[in-house]
Amino acid sequence: MSVAACVTGGKQVKDSRDGFERSVSSQDAERGRTMATGVNVTRRAFMKKAAVSAAGFSIVPRYVLGGPGFVAPSEKVNVAIIGTGGMGMRNAKALLHEPEARIVAICDVAERTDLTAYWYRCHAGRLPTKEMIEKHYAETVPGYRCPDYEDFRVMLEKEKGIDAILCATPDHSHAFITTTVMRMGKHVYCEKPLAHNPWECRQIAKVAKETGVATQLGIHGHSESGIRMVCEWVWDGAIGQVREVHGWSRSPRWRKELGRPAETPPVPAGFNWDLWLGPREFRPYHPAYAPYVWRDWWAFGTGSLGNLAVHNLDGAVWALNLVHPTSVEAVTTGGVDSESSGFGGMYTFRFGVRGDLPPVKMTWYDGGLRPPFPEEVDSDDLRQRLGDGGDGMLLVGEKGYITTASNCRAPRLLPLDLHKSYKRPDPTIPRVKGHHADWLSACKGGTPASANFEYGARLTELILLGNVALRTGKRIQWDPVAMRATNAPEADAFIREECRKGWEIV
Repeated sequence: MSVAACVTGGKQVKDSRDGFERSVSSQDAERGRTMATGVNVTRRAFMKKAAVSAAGFSIVPRYVLGGPGFVAPSEKVNVAIIGTGGMGMRNAKALLHEPEARIVAICDVAERTDLTAYWYRCHAGRLPTKEMIEKHYAETVPGYRCPDYEDFRVMLEKEKGIDAILCATPDHSHAFITTTVMRMGKHVYCEKPLAHNPWECRQIAKVAKETGVATQLGIHGHSESGIRMVCEWVWDGAIGQVREVHGWSRSPRWRKELGRPAETPPVPAGFNWDLWLGPREFRPYHPAYAPYVWRDWWAFGTGSLGNLAVHNLDGAVWALNLVHPTSVEAVTTGGVDSESSGFGGMYTFRFGVRGDLPPVKMTWYDGGLRPPFPEEVDSDDLRQRLGDGGDGMLLVGEKGYITTASNCRAPRLLPLDLHKSYKRPDPTIPRVKGHHADWLSACKGGTPASANFEYGARLTELILLGNVALRTGKRIQWDPVAMRATNAPEADAFIREECRKGWEIV
């Protein structure tokens, strides 16, 4: 379906919120009024409406011709974005410069989000992202309008030409969105972490395998040369057998107080708070939850561990074939309670023998903590620094060390003599053109993306077990088959969390 086709087939009306012309029918307008009241669209009602709409659709979507998920090699991949906050807007900018992609719709529960005080330093949300996309395409598609929605289910019901979605919502809604979309036969790119708890990781991996759609986890470093060099060096025996891994980030925590806020300020205009809560039980709105600072809350985020360990430990998990830990324990410097994560901490994952690979102990540090310098490394020599800029990874081998910056970038061998003398092997892992390009190629029938959900679920599951250990306050013994902490039945509530009615993953 062409870009122009996305704005036909409905009555043109003026949206009083932003002044843009958009294509909606009277039925869509009624749906919009329903969603504005905060009434949930149930899965059953959603699928029923989608079936009815499909029956009356006048343009046959191309997936009907080639099967679910079919995108001809000569066609662009029609992508819709769900979540246009900081990472959603950054991903949109990236996709606008991918020749194989076309953004055909966007969805976000907030019209505008002020992120100028945070890492993104921008204004994001539905309307700024829409404006950016329309301005870009106006150069080649005069009159192009990007349809925008509050609820992704309404978007998928209305926009029949969508081949794939990019999910960049807060952590707590990743699993519901990705499993729903994959079951519709659409390809999925999801920002990290892939899920909010270990059980959700298993379900996402299961649905991805059942549906066979192209998937990619948003760990950009996984598609770069640095992580491939780490794997190739380890497999070549550059530092001998590895029995110890360290990863760290100085990422700050935004929430300073414990417990839920007592105040109940009004919900900002243009922000659908009920939809933002999604699978979580209702609680009054407060700016301590959103935007951005949601990462600190157990209900919505996964703390610094879920946010950054999936980046900085990715190379170790890939190179050393780390799958299921035998045990996990965690300690914190304080600030953790039943509502929010700690100010900083250490998480220790132990892995048993894996084929001819020895046991490994992997430790994650956050909140400014990091491992000590190895005795053989000159800590005063900047060329031998550990990591870079407060983030990094260190592999401890029998013959030396490998350290990287964030996202497994800029790998180096330590000590310096080893870095200078080691003869690098020829590349054995295929290089890719880029993280989004890798996924788009898979959407068009190419090789599965290297950070597909089979790998992404494995990585995310083992990382999130650190939060399970932290919340139980125990060194948990992990049974991966039963998905249980055998010595801590109270961990069950953190391994699989309760979801609000209508948002269950089935």
